[in-house]
Amino acid sequence: MLHTLAIANYRSLLKLTIPLGQLNLITGANGSGKSNLYRALRLLAETAQGGVVNALAREGGLDSTLWAGPERFSRDMLSGEAPIEGTVRKRVRLRLGFAGKDFGYAIALGLPVPSASRFTRDPEIKHECIWGGDHYRPATALVERDNTVVKVREGRKWSVMTQHLNHFDSMFSQTADPARTPETLQLRETIRNWRFYDYFRTDADAPARQPQLGTRTPVLHHDGRDLAAALQTIREIGNPQALEQAISDAFPGARLRIKSPEEGGDGRFALEFYQHGLVRPLTGAELSDGTLRYLLLVAALLTPRPPPLLVLNEPETSLHPDLLPALARLIIHAAGQTQVWVVSHASRLIAALEEAPACHTLALEKHLGQTQVQGLRMLDEPPWHWPDGRY
Repeated sequence: MLHTLAIANYRSLLKLTIPLGQLNLITGANGSGKSNLYRALRLLAETAQGGVVNALAREGGLDSTLWAGPERFSRDMLSGEAPIEGTVRKRVRLRLGFAGKDFGYAIALGLPVPSASRFTRDPEIKHECIWGGDHYRPATALVERDNTVVKVREGRKWSVMTQHLNHFDSMFSQTADPARTPETLQLRETIRNWRFYDYFRTDADAPARQPQLGTRTPVLHHDGRDLAAALQTIREIGNPQALEQAISDAFPGARLRIKSPEEGGDGRFALEFYQHGLVRPLTGAELSDGTLRYLLLVAALLTPRPPPLLVLNEPETSLHPDLLPALARLIIHAAGQTQVWVVSHASRLIAALEEAPACHTLALEKHLGQTQVQGLRMLDEPPWHWPDGRY
């Protein structure tokens, strides 16, 4: 489980270090920075996939993602007695990091030094570090990368593993050696197993509405294309009682059936949704957007293969407010097996989630363009030090 998340110089997140719990609820007014916090976590996940530089490019490049305000606020700026101004900053770096009980990781990205290359705006990975324990100290560092050089701790000494790592490659993709750096391999596989669900198609042509060839599906695809197979997998090797409870909790008297390949004759799985008062079941093509989205969330949250981290971004989209308490109970149930993040501004969902003792609410607000956590004072922040000693 992640205990700490740290971000610096990313959009409205100038300097943010937050504690995390088993069930994390991220909320706040529009424009408070919820999406920025979510995107920062997605960027961290991209490091283990080898795509963090490309992900920044899709966001408009490093320049457009860096904090746009002054490097520091003076007392007069904070009090409003002086205008907000700052000097041109040099060597600004985007920093992302997290820590758990066993390992921590941090990465710093910056622009390249002038060279003959035409990729002058292509971000480079300047520094990476993996350490043992819940916060970094020099003595706990296990693997460290400085520009192109990666070194690994062997006993009390450091050994150079490579001196020629590409600036655009994370050390996760090049130095995950099960013999020399097992912690790198373990952490990489852990991050790769994080799951993000932020967009389920529910339009008329959505794949989830169509009969699909089915194989055992313990993990729902991020766009929901294998919904019927995922629900049947929960029935066979997961928790069928929780599945039936989730359906009846949201739609009293309703039941869900998965049409088998033998019945269809074409080897495809299809949804059949029975509701009280109807003489025939509704097919996937006939379900309302809200009903289909709820079923997709059920398949994601009741996965027979719980991930180390499951992130839901605004799961209330398209759902009727009356469905939100049932969704909250489903999320709380899932948090018993995996660490869950929920980004939401739906008051009814927030109220229902906060009834759970394990719910850790982070209410965001903006002050002078900077995202902050309401009520989180400096002494409340978990211990955090960037491995290269810079901010």
